[in-house]
Amino acid sequence: MGELGEEITAADQERFEGIVSEKLADWQQRQILEPVSVFPRQEAVLAVHWHPEFVPLALIEKRLKAMFPGSGEELVIPTQHNEFVSYRGFTGAEIDCYSKGFNRKVQLLLHFPAAKVTGAATLKSILHHTFKYRSSQLFEFMHAVTRPALDIVDAAARETGAAEDLIEFTRVNVLKIERLIDAGWSSFSQRPLKNKLLRDWFDALRPEIGDAMAGRIQFYLNAVKKRVKARFSLKYFYRASEVIEETRGLGGGVVIPHPEQFWPILLADYDVDGIEVWNPQSREYTEFLISVVGRKNRQRRTGERAMLIFMGDDCHMGEKTKPRAAQDPEKSGREIGLQPAWDDLDLQKKLIMQNVSRRTIIAQYKERLAG
Repeated sequence: MGELGEEITAADQERFEGIVSEKLADWQQRQILEPVSVFPRQEAVLAVHWHPEFVPLALIEKRLKAMFPGSGEELVIPTQHNEFVSYRGFTGAEIDCYSKGFNRKVQLLLHFPAAKVTGAATLKSILHHTFKYRSSQLFEFMHAVTRPALDIVDAAARETGAAEDLIEFTRVNVLKIERLIDAGWSSFSQRPLKNKLLRDWFDALRPEIGDAMAGRIQFYLNAVKKRVKARFSLKYFYRASEVIEETRGLGGGVVIPHPEQFWPILLADYDVDGIEVWNPQSREYTEFLISVVGRKNRQRRTGERAMLIFMGDDCHMGEKTKPRAAQDPEKSGREIGLQPAWDDLDLQKKLIMQNVSRRTIIAQYKERLAG
């Protein structure tokens, strides 16, 4: 299983620097610039839920041109987690917030013409606070492993069948990660400080410990993470209503992503422009969600704007910088602007009845954001 010594080695330092580095090697840039698939017949690109992570936007722009050479219309807005990013005249973010009505964390997609958030000091502070709070979850996760909260560790071990030597090996390695973070705190971006940092560390150890052991460690860590997240206080998040009010005050748009992960948000009657009816993680209820939007629109009051239908690719571009053999197939298969449900013939019948297509949503949402 490898050495259990707690001393940080040169190999540990090199592994850590490779994981937190946001510089792309030549081969990584080539992977971004050379997409596996091309879609020459797609004439419109609507992408308002995707995450550039640390991949330069200039490379992403070239990738999109290569993937969709026939596109004549587009609305492409990045939605980095709890951080504004601007691309070709638009700015966006995906923010974690709290829905008081059903006591649960939810996400909202925020979209703006870039000029509308030039100031936006309050909303930027809200995003920064949320970013820091979400990052703190990583440290709670690590503490649960390195300073064992025995109820969490014991429960995770029982669930996964993790043996004592695996638990100790995991503890020692996570302790090294903690110390490496502290030692290099001022020398690297805070963006990589997410729960997946631990996953990436043990994935990088696969050549030394083997795929089977790495898989068992990941299984155990996921069980620990699940329990840590369940205890993560919601009171430090801003309420969804507060985020929406601030966004509306700046003239921005709001979309509810992957709503089937938290159904009650559809009943909260928030002031939003639309909902995602399809997402790589949320495919089962697309037809039902289309009907929900249609019903809401038929019942809307005079002067009330129609609810728009969106589909989210939820692409995380950082996944595409990994060696292809090390990529998660489900995540690496996501592409900015690729939502196959738009072209599903059965769904098209229902969308046509509501006069909904990529083109109509692009036109309507651009008009709203410009207003």
